[in-house]
Amino acid sequence: MSELQNFRLMAQYNQWMNDTLIEAAYTLNEENLRADQGAFFGSIIGTLNHLLIGDIIWLKRFATHPNGFRSLHPLEAIATPKALNDILYDDLESLQFERQALDIVIREWCDEMQTDDLDMVLHYSNMEGVPSQKRFGALIQHLFNHQTHHRGQLTTLLSQQGVDIGITDLLTLIPDAH
Repeated sequence: MSELQNFRLMAQYNQWMNDTLIEAAYTLNEENLRADQGAFFGSIIGTLNHLLIGDIIWLKRFATHPNGFRSLHPLEAIATPKALNDILYDDLESLQFERQALDIVIREWCDEMQTDDLDMVLHYSNMEGVPSQKRFGALIQHLFNHQTHHRGQLTTLLSQQGVDIGITDLLTLIPDAH
């Protein structure tokens, strides 16, 4: 599997897992959804928001790639979050709507990318304004790794609330070799 094929698989996995986790979160009452459970971003709703914030920040950076991905143009209408722990959406319905829209953008962007795009260097600044430059493919890997990390926390937080989200293995989406 090529690096680009892997990113396309990860975009599919990202969408599937985000849908699964939000549906599981709907089984909780408001108190349990917002309860500080000691995670990096406190609550389930806080962690779901952080995932959205991280994706928005990185995708807005990725939109500055020299090839100017058409699929990332919708991000121009989205304000850049000010902090990693902001609560952009305090209700699941709004969060789900935005999450699903962003996951479609991610899938379309991964489909639009070409192998040559991955070796280009992206120049960007972190949230403190510190400039950096890194290989684009490595930054995409970071995006997907970050998502997986915090979704692992969400599975734990949901499990602590008695919610079984079922199968989470990437293996489920990997096609059989022929």
